[in-house]
Amino acid sequence: MATEMWSRRLFLAAGAASTVAPAWAALGGARFLAAAREPSGDYALCGLTDGGDIAFRVPLTARGHAAAAHPTRPEAVAFARRPGTFALVLDCSDGQVVRRLAAPDGRHFYGHGAFLDGGRVLATTENAYASGAGRIGFWDADAGYRRIGEVASGGIGPHEVIRLPGTEILAVANGGIRTHPAHGREKLNLDKMRPNLAYLDDGAVVERIELPDPKLSIRHIAARADGTVGMGLQSERAPEETVPMFATHRRGGPPTVYGAHLAPGFAGYVGSVAWSRDGTRLAVTAPRGNRAAIWDGAEIELLHRPDICGVTAAGGGFAFTDGLGGILTERGTRKHPCNWDNHLVSL
Repeated sequence: MATEMWSRRLFLAAGAASTVAPAWAALGGARFLAAAREPSGDYALCGLTDGGDIAFRVPLTARGHAAAAHPTRPEAVAFARRPGTFALVLDCSDGQVVRRLAAPDGRHFYGHGAFLDGGRVLATTENAYASGAGRIGFWDADAGYRRIGEVASGGIGPHEVIRLPGTEILAVANGGIRTHPAHGREKLNLDKMRPNLAYLDDGAVVERIELPDPKLSIRHIAARADGTVGMGLQSERAPEETVPMFATHRRGGPPTVYGAHLAPGFAGYVGSVAWSRDGTRLAVTAPRGNRAAIWDGAEIELLHRPDICGVTAAGGGFAFTDGLGGILTERGTRKHPCNWDNHLVSL
C-alpha cells in the first residue's frame, strides 16, 4: 500500500499551533474513560468521576477496547477490539460521533492509540496482516483526522502504544504474535514469536529490547515521569510453568522481570498496567486470575476481585474496573449495570 512516510519535523513545519483550551473538567467531573457493554447488549464509552459515578455516556457501534483522550479538548478516540477496523472520534461534551476512522486496506487496529504534538497527531497500532508486520499509523487530528502516513512498529503484533512523558518518543509493545482477520483471534506463529519493546522517535526505531523468554508476549505498557516503562506480560507457555508476569525498562539499560510467583494465580495473563502518579508503585491486573498486584519496588500487595482488569492512576493510588460493572476508587466501590471492558483511561 502506498503511503507517505510520517515525519514529526515535516508535520510541525506545515501545521498550525493548537489554541484549544483544556475542557475536560467541564464534563460533569469526568476523570476517567471506560468502554462498556450494557444490559441491552449495546456498547458505549463512559466518562467516570473520581467517585465512580457515570458523568457521560456515548454510544459505540460495536465492542470497544481502549480509548485515547485528547490532551486539550473534550474529545476521545475509541478503538474497536482487535481485529477491528474502525475507531470512533467522539465529542464527549455532546455525545456526538465526530469522525469514524477506517483502517487502511490490508490493516486492522489493535485497540490502542496515543496523541503526539500536543494532540495534533494521533498514533495507532496496526497490523499489516498480509505480511504480519506491525505498523504505527498517523492521523492529523487538526485536519479531521486525515491519514498522514505510517511507519514500522519495530516488530509483530503491536498492541499498546504510549508517549513517554515530557517527550515525543513513542513506546510500542510489540507482542510478537501474528494474527490475521481471516482467522479471528487465532495465534499463528507461537513457535516463532519474538516480542519486543520498541522506542520510536520521529518515525524511526531508536531502541528495541527483548525479554529473556520469547514466550512472554509484551501486551500492555505504562510509563512514569522518568521514562521507566512498566510492561504487563502474557505467557504462551503451559499454564503450570512459572514465568514472570511483569517487567520494567528504562532506555539505555536492560529489562528487569518480576513476579514469577504470581503466574499460577494470574493464569499467565496480565490485562492492564499503570504507575501511580508519584511513580512509586506499579499496578498489574489479572482478570483471568481475579486479582491485581500492586508492587512498590520491593513488596507486592494483592487485591482479589472477580474479572478485575482496568487500572489507572487516581489520587494517591489507583482506580480499577471489573467485568461485572464494579469501579474501585479511593472513595469506595460503586457498581453499575454494565460490563466494563479491559481498560480504564485517565483524563
